[in-house]
Amino acid sequence: MRTVYVVTHPEATHHIEGVVGGWHDSRLTEGGLGAAAAIARALRGRIPEDAEVELFSSDLRRTRETAEAIAEVFGVGAVLDWRLREKSYGVAGGRAQEWLDQRFVPPPAVGERMEHDEGIEGAETKAAVARRVYAAMDEILERPCAHQIVVTHVGSLTFVVTSWIRMPVEAVGYASFRVPSGSITTLREDDFYRNRAVVGLGDIGHLGVG
Repeated sequence: MRTVYVVTHPEATHHIEGVVGGWHDSRLTEGGLGAAAAIARALRGRIPEDAEVELFSSDLRRTRETAEAIAEVFGVGAVLDWRLREKSYGVAGGRAQEWLDQRFVPPPAVGERMEHDEGIEGAETKAAVARRVYAAMDEILERPCAHQIVVTHVGSLTFVVTSWIRMPVEAVGYASFRVPSGSITTLREDDFYRNRAVVGLGDIGHLGVG
């Protein structure tokens, strides 16, 4: 049986500064660092002591710092993969959230959503984000390890989950799994039917809330 624990990084500086995250390389706040330690302890409590564990992470600073807290508890190194990053908002990254909000063109209710141009120079389409996250997850899931931890971002988690359940990229135009920062989502594949389940989505009980 395989279990994948998907972690969304906790509070980062862009959250409290009111600026756009995306590829803006913000760091964890003091509260975020404490939450990362709580995430690591929670994962340690869920994974057997003698189990082999693999750790993968987006390469942005806020996810690296989260992965470092987990790595310290498990005694493993993190494999950094840029494809697990949050969506790029192009020139909006690091700017005030209001700047983006004033220029953002939302996707249509009906019609092309995956390749929709949001009106922000350099911003990724939903299709571009989905394809790179799927590619990263394909490589992770090719590995035989039964306990894997993936540290990513709130926006990217949707595509981790849809790749897990093998939803075709072209079908995810309306998909959205909104979870809190600092959450743990648990994915499990049984070793008989090979069915893939979403056992828990966006758990934040380890943070003392939810």
